[in-house]
Amino acid sequence: MKIEIWSDIMCPFCYIGKRRFEEALAGFEGRNDVEIEWKSFLLSPELKTDPTKNIHQFLAEHKNISLEEAKGMNNYVTNMAAQAGLIYDFDRAIPANSFNAHRFLHFAKKYGKQNEAEEKLFRAYFTEGKNIDDAQILMLLAIELGLDANKLAEAMNNGEFANDVIADINEAQQLGIRGVPFFVFNRKYAVSGAQESRAFAETLDKAFEEWQAAQPKNNFETIKGQSCDTDGNCD
Repeated sequence: MKIEIWSDIMCPFCYIGKRRFEEALAGFEGRNDVEIEWKSFLLSPELKTDPTKNIHQFLAEHKNISLEEAKGMNNYVTNMAAQAGLIYDFDRAIPANSFNAHRFLHFAKKYGKQNEAEEKLFRAYFTEGKNIDDAQILMLLAIELGLDANKLAEAMNNGEFANDVIADINEAQQLGIRGVPFFVFNRKYAVSGAQESRAFAETLDKAFEEWQAAQPKNNFETIKGQSCDTDGNCD
């Protein structure tokens, strides 16, 4: 069963939603039959990366509110994240355009490391105060994932994976997705926002039951002979 997750790295609720979803998935018996694909979404596509600012300043300017109001909003989210076992440090977070980070996610997907890359990016942004629009940072993350940093640099220089990011964004618009995180289960059910783990667990059960029922049944009439199984038993 496939689960697609539209998300943006600079979305604080996306990281929280990821943790709550993972909690539900960890207790789900059919988890080994679940395929997860992260999809790109840009909350601030016109944002200019500015390492001299922190996220409090960006939020105050973006929402036209006072710096103290912005800090209060971020403190609320920080406490919410802590309940999910996450550490948010908004004093260090750098407002950054996430387009290149999403390209990095598609690069990691090519090598089967997309989920791990998503986690690395969230941590880099919210906890470690790293600039996720910096090519050197992305290369270091690639190395931590066991990926070839030179191949990543070549891909970024050649503009690779930009079309993949744009395709994800266009697909979200076609599906009517206006905010993230947004979890789509087998293209039939969806969970919007950083819901509690129970909501994810219930949707997993419902979607998986229907997915299983739709799978082709093995109706072979089998004549058995000597063979070996996956446990290494031969008879």
